[in-house]
Amino acid sequence: MLVPLSYSFRNLWTRRLTTALTAGGMALVVFVFAAVLMMDAGLKKALVETGSPDNAVVVRKGSGTEMQSGVERGQAAIVESQPQVALGADGERLVSKETVVLITLKKRDNGKPANVTLRGIAPAGLNLRPTAHLVQGRLFRFGSDEVIAGHSVAQRFVGGGVGETVRVAGRDWRIVGVFDSAGSGFDSEIWGDVDQLMPAFRRPVYSSVLVRLTAPEHFQAFRQAVEDDPRMKLDVRTEAQYYADQSEALSTFIRVLGLTLSVIFSIGAVIGAMITLYAAVANRVGEIGTLRALGYRRRTILLAFLTESLMVAFLSGLVGLGLASFLQLYTVSTMNWQSFAELAFSFTLTPAIVAKTLAFSLLMGLLGGFLPALRAARMNIVDALRAA
Repeated sequence: MLVPLSYSFRNLWTRRLTTALTAGGMALVVFVFAAVLMMDAGLKKALVETGSPDNAVVVRKGSGTEMQSGVERGQAAIVESQPQVALGADGERLVSKETVVLITLKKRDNGKPANVTLRGIAPAGLNLRPTAHLVQGRLFRFGSDEVIAGHSVAQRFVGGGVGETVRVAGRDWRIVGVFDSAGSGFDSEIWGDVDQLMPAFRRPVYSSVLVRLTAPEHFQAFRQAVEDDPRMKLDVRTEAQYYADQSEALSTFIRVLGLTLSVIFSIGAVIGAMITLYAAVANRVGEIGTLRALGYRRRTILLAFLTESLMVAFLSGLVGLGLASFLQLYTVSTMNWQSFAELAFSFTLTPAIVAKTLAFSLLMGLLGGFLPALRAARMNIVDALRAA
């Protein structure tokens, strides 16, 4: 067994140009495959990590997003009075009655307009989002036309930086601070005082109510109390689940489109690997006959050629993953199909993606190498030696 395997290792180096070209083509396919998975993981990270397991979001029943929702003031008061709502250090209930609207800002790089989420929050809204912290400037003053912007908004949009002004709803809203929320979807939002934004945008009702529960296990009791109340037609979800639902449509599209392209490209890579190995078998007929004459069995020859193919595939997987890992240095933006707002996120490489990508590359190597390896293993000893 050792002779055919070592023979295959040496053969890869002997045919290093052909090996490099085959591995390069497969590496590009692996790169596309890994990039799709990293994009999907980054999108989910940006939205799912936006939510906290201790928080619950209350919106109007049947509304897919906060922009479509409407919670009346009386309904918000009933939600706030539930016993499962936690109290802050000051004895006040940790509830943020919020309004969410879309505004249009121009991008800094090309001047094109895009939708940005403008969120009005209550004072408790800051405590309910512990991942968000100021990185520049100061917090806005409640009762004023001051706002703070997520760092993605500050970097990408005109008017989003500290000291700049955003003019919407007939008023100038001055950016006094920039906050960072560890890559979550909040980085693509602008926050201000809900009691100032609602009259400015003529919103008579809240978009949602965000509450901190006394404990995560009290969610079901809170949900049942709110949804079973005949005075309200509201839907209750954990904050994490709410934002996970927001990512589902776009995430599904990315996965389906990306994986479809990966499959199409992989077919070409498999055919290329198969042609390369068929050529290798044709050029090594005499050597294969010699190995068979020395007593090596068919399955040993089959395994040797398969190993050669899998080694090329594994090398391709490592190269493709290495190239894809650099995508983590970049931030991309797209429109969230649920909210129609701009969402910035980064490519994310996880151990699961590494495992899936390497398995994908090995599968290409197995499919591309099996038939040529089978042909080599089935060669007749006499015919192979005569051909040599």
